[in-house]
Amino acid sequence: MNSEFIAMLDYLEREKGIKREILIEAISSALVAASKKSFSCSREVRIDINPKSGAIRAFAKPLVVETVTNAQEEISLAKARLINKETQVGDEIEIEVTPRDFGRIAAQTARQAIAQRIRQIEKEMIYEEFKDRAGEIVSGTIRRFDRSDVILDLGKFEGIMPSRERVNSEDYNIGDRIRAYVVAVENGPRGPEIILSRSHPNFIRRLFEIEVSEIADHTVELRAIAREAGFRTKVAVHSSNEKVDPVGACVGMRGARVKNIVRELNNEKVDIIRWYEDPKEFAREALKPARIRSIEQDEASHSLRISIDKEDLALAIGKRGQNARLTSRLTGWEIDIQEDRSAAEAFEQQMGGAANQLAKSLGISDDEAKTLASGGMNSIEVIITAEASDIDGVLGCGLEKAESILTAAKNQVAEKGVPAAS
Repeated sequence: MNSEFIAMLDYLEREKGIKREILIEAISSALVAASKKSFSCSREVRIDINPKSGAIRAFAKPLVVETVTNAQEEISLAKARLINKETQVGDEIEIEVTPRDFGRIAAQTARQAIAQRIRQIEKEMIYEEFKDRAGEIVSGTIRRFDRSDVILDLGKFEGIMPSRERVNSEDYNIGDRIRAYVVAVENGPRGPEIILSRSHPNFIRRLFEIEVSEIADHTVELRAIAREAGFRTKVAVHSSNEKVDPVGACVGMRGARVKNIVRELNNEKVDIIRWYEDPKEFAREALKPARIRSIEQDEASHSLRISIDKEDLALAIGKRGQNARLTSRLTGWEIDIQEDRSAAEAFEQQMGGAANQLAKSLGISDDEAKTLASGGMNSIEVIITAEASDIDGVLGCGLEKAESILTAAKNQVAEKGVPAAS
């Protein structure tokens, strides 16, 4: 029993990382609970385990009395004085109560209790080791799946990556070695749990701190992150040192730094953007290369109304609105992207003015004047160069009315003293 016991202690200390003193204390408590019925006296039982030899002895502290009425709690004065001559009635005296077959009892009845205590110690060790590691990146091997949760082997301990912390576009296979962000260490009813994530925005932050020395030494600050895991991330960086280009520092020589991060993220797109305190400038930078015509800032609704050329509208909004959503999260402002209609409105206003002038000069309705203007006949000077059939072709009003419109146009030119074009 002793050699096996010492071997077990050596194994647990070496493989599980549990200190021998803690193991001995746990085993002592387990043996007391498991073997109480085997002791001749069970009052204040103490187990003594020799950490070198593995010898196990049990001691109790019975109460010294004249006449014993409860053998489990008391010892006679005569027997007590055989151990210590100065013992008096009412004293407590420590005596050895190790049963003859205690080795067999320890091996058979205490194993389950010891294993349970060791599991408890392991959980306590997990919590103590990882409670201050929330916010770090750890590496592990995928051991198994619990429904849609991924269980990672972190060496001495296991971590769990819940389905909500997975990246939907990533495939996970047993045996794969991956890195993950420690979201929290929760000491719940089932013991400590190390919650891991690969979708958390701070996973990006820690990767940049690892890859970019300027971020690690605070020369460059990572001011904001917006992420849709597996698809696209926007990162805003800033440096108070004018000699340092924060975007260039993060990209690295020939893009080496950002490539390492993108590779870790399985080719997720990463946009590195210069941070601006002015929300309008910040939004303009975040939406590049889309060309912005104007930005209106509404402090009351904390929103930005952005006008963009029609050809850049899809680029600014992004697939299923992704680019606009990420820009909103990055800047912290509601983003309303609309097509810039200033040129179209100016043209429509110009056409409306021309149509109004035609209607008055030619004695036709506003609708007819607008139809002529939109058909290219937006002035009297243009109309008099046309044929009646051309006017009919635009208006569909018949040749007779077309002739009267043409005549009215020529009369207007004559009244103004402008010679008609031949």
